[in-house]
Amino acid sequence: MTGIPRIMIAGTHSGCGKTTVSSGIMAALTARGQKVQPFKVGPDFIDPSHHTRICGRPSRNLDPFMMGEQGCIDTFIRATKGADIAVIEGVMGIYDGVDGTDFASTAHVARILNAPVILVVDIKGMSRSVLALIRGYLNFDTTISVAGVILNRVGSLRHRQMIESSISLPALGWIPKREDIAIESRHLGLKMAHETGLMTEFGSVIEEFCDLDALIAYASKVTRVTSQKKVSGSGSRKQVHASVGVALDDAFCFYYQDNLDRLRALGAELVFFSPLVDPLPDVDALYFGGGYPELHLPALESSRCTKEMKSAVVDGIPVYAECGGLLYLTREIMADRTYRLCDVFPALAEMTSQVQALGYVKGESMVNTSFLPPLQIITGHEFHYSRVLPDRDAQFAFRLSRGKGIDSGKDGLTSGNALGTFTHAYFTDAFAKNFIDAANHFSND
Repeated sequence: MTGIPRIMIAGTHSGCGKTTVSSGIMAALTARGQKVQPFKVGPDFIDPSHHTRICGRPSRNLDPFMMGEQGCIDTFIRATKGADIAVIEGVMGIYDGVDGTDFASTAHVARILNAPVILVVDIKGMSRSVLALIRGYLNFDTTISVAGVILNRVGSLRHRQMIESSISLPALGWIPKREDIAIESRHLGLKMAHETGLMTEFGSVIEEFCDLDALIAYASKVTRVTSQKKVSGSGSRKQVHASVGVALDDAFCFYYQDNLDRLRALGAELVFFSPLVDPLPDVDALYFGGGYPELHLPALESSRCTKEMKSAVVDGIPVYAECGGLLYLTREIMADRTYRLCDVFPALAEMTSQVQALGYVKGESMVNTSFLPPLQIITGHEFHYSRVLPDRDAQFAFRLSRGKGIDSGKDGLTSGNALGTFTHAYFTDAFAKNFIDAANHFSND
C-alpha cells in the first residue's frame, strides 16, 4: 500500500511534448531536493533512460498488456519506496490503447493508480480552437481526473492571451517554443540519455513557465494504492545462486528494470559487460538485450566477445538474447556490407530501411530448452528495422497468437541452451526462475 503523491503527464497525441515536459518536471522537482520516482507508460526503453539520468532512480515501465493491472500496481508500490513523489509519463495520446481500445492506454494506467492527470497540449497554429480540443479530451472519459493542462509551444504573449481568458481547466504552464532544446531522433526514436543531457536542461524552463507548486498540490490529492499481495522492496533478494552476464553498452542498452530486478530477486548476481570492448565474463549465463548493434558493427565484428560466443554456447552456457541481441548472435548481418558475427543461431540478418514489425507480442513456447518448458507464456513488444533469415533446419521456440516474430508468427531461434527472439519480453517469475536454475545447473556441471 502507498499513498505517495503522484501525477500522470499525458498528451493529446504523440509529439505534443510530453516527454520533454515530463522530463523537465522531474528535473525541476529533483533540483528542489525532491526524491522523484519516474515511470513510463508502455513498453518504451528510451524515455526511461532520460528519466533515470535525471532522477537518479531507475525509471520503471507500467504496461497492463505485458504486466497486467496487478503487475502495474506491484511495480508502482515497490519502486516508490523511499521516494517523495512519483511522476509518470504517458504514452501516445491519453486514450490510445491496444487495437483502438482503452486497454493499456495512459488513461487506463491513470485509473489503475488513481493518478491525477496533467494534459500537455501543443497549441502551435491554434488559438480559440484549443478550447474545443481541451473540452473534448476532458469530457470524453469522466472516469479519470484531469487536474489541469500545460500549454506547449506558445508563440507569444498575445497568443497566450487569446486562449487564457476562456480556458476551462487550470492552466499549470505556458511553455514557449524552444528550438534550442530538442533531442535528435533516429530510426528507433530519440537518442538515449547517455548520448545527450539536454532533457535535464528543461527543468529550468518548467520552473520558469509552469506552476510547479500547484502541480505538487494536485499530486498530493490522491487515495492510497493497495496491492492484492505483499510487495517486497526492490532491493530484496534471495541468496545468490548464479551469476548472469548482462551486455550493457552503446550497442546493447534496452532492458526493462523489472526484468533485472526479478533476476536479482531470484538469486542472480548481475555482471555487466560490454561486448564492444570486453571479453566474455566468467559467468553462469548471458543476457543480451536490444539496442543499436547495427551502429557498431565494425567494432562488434572484431571484438573478443564475438569471437568467444560460439564456443561458450557449445560448452552449454544458457543465453537469452532479444532483438539486437538476436541479430548479434546470427551468423552474419548485411548492412552497408556483410559483417561476420557470433554464428550461434543458424540464420542471417539484414538491416532494412523500413520498419518490419511494431506492436505487442503474445505467444507460448512450443519446444523444450534448458530454461523454457513447453506452453510457457511470453508477452512483450517488438519494434525493429531488420529481418532474420533462418536456415531451413532452424528451430523456433514460440508460436505467437499476436505479433510477427521472426517468421510469420514464429519467434525464438534456439541453439543448444541459447534462445534469441525479436520480442522484448517482460519476464514472468517462471521464466526468470527457469533461467536462473539453468545457470545454476551450468555452474555445477
